[in-house]
Amino acid sequence: MKFLDQAKVYIRSGDGGAGSVSFRREKFIEFGGPDGGDGGRGGDVWIEAVDGLNTLIDYRYQQHFRAKTGVHGMGRNRTGAKGADVVLKVPAGTQVYEEDNETLICDLTEVGQRYRIAAGGNGGFGNQHFKTSTNQAPRRANPGLPGEEKTIWLRLKLIADAGVVGLPNAGKSTFLAAVTAAKPKIADYPFTTLHPNLGVARVDAREFVIADIPGLIEGAHEGVGIGDRFLGHVERTRVLLHLVSAQEESPAKAYKTVRAELEAYGGGLADKPEIVALSQADTLDADARKKKLAALKRASGQAPFVMSAVTGEGVEPVLRALMAEVQGAREADAPAEVDTRWQK
Repeated sequence: MKFLDQAKVYIRSGDGGAGSVSFRREKFIEFGGPDGGDGGRGGDVWIEAVDGLNTLIDYRYQQHFRAKTGVHGMGRNRTGAKGADVVLKVPAGTQVYEEDNETLICDLTEVGQRYRIAAGGNGGFGNQHFKTSTNQAPRRANPGLPGEEKTIWLRLKLIADAGVVGLPNAGKSTFLAAVTAAKPKIADYPFTTLHPNLGVARVDAREFVIADIPGLIEGAHEGVGIGDRFLGHVERTRVLLHLVSAQEESPAKAYKTVRAELEAYGGGLADKPEIVALSQADTLDADARKKKLAALKRASGQAPFVMSAVTGEGVEPVLRALMAEVQGAREADAPAEVDTRWQK
């Protein structure tokens, strides 16, 4: 399945049904009077976050959604039925924007959340509503109100606990494949990863979700390379794992390049807890490893982990460090339990 994280969609809610002009015509009722029913309300357009989706690919093949018109009113005071609604099903983490792609309408962060993005038009009144003491036989009814129509943007930000960032070929996809059941494409050329990948890692019977995004290069915030488009997928993460390849001539420069792009992007990424690791350490001898580790430590201001996803060296300590940050954030976000034993 292809990955699509942004889609432009046209929606239109249903028009209201028209009211009816009708009169009672029973044989033995001399003055029957009006009995035209009201029109039904037009269908609404809803958006709902559902389980089992992680892409907006469905909206590449269908971009127009129209709810049904309400049924017109009928004689004998029969009100028309409401028009059928339309529900746009999206993955959790989807944001809905107005046509300008800047004004946020809603943010669906949990499965089951629903939001009405276009209300159907009200049905028109039948002629029974217009009967007065001076007009016993009104011959007019209201048409239904038109529905709403608009163009919206759907933008997906994946829901993950940890995000993996770094330059191209820093070993991000290899790490994801080593610690989860995900099967990202892995090769030795830059920008092998073109779309974000998700995987579930397990540590001591506890699980957390890892997001691997395409590599960043200098100038990504200005559109260089793939750009910073996919950084939105790590905005919701609780911690960042910053991988710096041991094959870099200057690990310090590589680290600072990615940090500069995170700060230029904004969105609070530069303020997130960060775990730094020197990856692909199996390609270095002891002396080279020691030098590059010291340079990375000076640049990052913390003691980096040393790991190799290929050999498994240092992978478990990195996972435990990520799990500790994720668990701490989960506990901080959890509502405090109130002791009600002594409350009356």
